[in-house]
Amino acid sequence: MSTSQAVFSLKGKPLNSFGLTKKVVYENEEFNLVQAALNIEDGLEGLRYNHVIIATDADVDGMHIRLLLLTFFLQFFPDLVKKGHVKILQTPLFRVRNKKETRYCYSEEERLQALTDLGKNPEITRFKGLGEISPDEFKYFIGEDMRLEPVLVTKDHSIEEILTFYMGKNTPDRQKFIINNLKTEEDLDEKD
Repeated sequence: MSTSQAVFSLKGKPLNSFGLTKKVVYENEEFNLVQAALNIEDGLEGLRYNHVIIATDADVDGMHIRLLLLTFFLQFFPDLVKKGHVKILQTPLFRVRNKKETRYCYSEEERLQALTDLGKNPEITRFKGLGEISPDEFKYFIGEDMRLEPVLVTKDHSIEEILTFYMGKNTPDRQKFIINNLKTEEDLDEKD
């Protein structure tokens, strides 16, 4: 009998592997364990799981952890990403419920729609992270209807260019990009 699913829990924030050698990165216990769990050190032929799903909190720290994991995969195992094995699990930001129905909402728009649909005084919970979601509740958004976003690499830029821009030394170009694309809660509230 073969295993069809597994959960690998990282301890802390992963190492920024950009520009490091495989030898140095494998001295990092977490990354060494990840590649061993996936059985990809010598290529994808032995890949144990067809999908590698990254599940992190939907906050800035969670996004940073995603980026660090993607950097590791893109730098050392780019075919894992190029062949469509890596996906991002979208996790809900809110739970809106009344006595009859529970809705998990992944955006402010979905939360507002749930408030409209569920009528007077529904209970609203804002999830601050995956740790706040019980295993019994987590099963509701990792089933058939789970929201997975594939990680895609376009031909517009090489992997090296992408990693250098996002993970390399702090550059004025990256700083300008962040400033021009930064969204605050006020910006998001103005859309509503």
